[in-house]
Amino acid sequence: MEGIDFNPDLTRAALQQAVLGVLSHGESHGYAIAEILRQHGFVRLKGGTLYPLLKRLEDQGFVEHTWQHEQAGPGRKQFTLTGQGRDELDRSTAAWHRMSQALTDIRTSRQEQP
Repeated sequence: MEGIDFNPDLTRAALQQAVLGVLSHGESHGYAIAEILRQHGFVRLKGGTLYPLLKRLEDQGFVEHTWQHEQAGPGRKQFTLTGQGRDELDRSTAAWHRMSQALTDIRTSRQEQP
């Protein structure tokens, strides 16, 4: 998806769902999550946005972390999606699809004027 640069408002609205989606494929650390998101159009994502979001997701019980200790450097947090996080991803994905369909319907249907 090179060349895509989502509107910042859309990025904010979709970021939680996108992070949960990345983690649905397995555990990952913050930098790797950011790289995957950038590859999919979230090119303006900054650590000052991602890491507080990961903390909120952890506080909500949607993700958990463990420390991975590296021999050649500092340890890093590995984030994992919880069962509650998977449920939230399913719920938010369904809501996003419903909203997308509603926007398509509004745009394509002929509206009667009052």
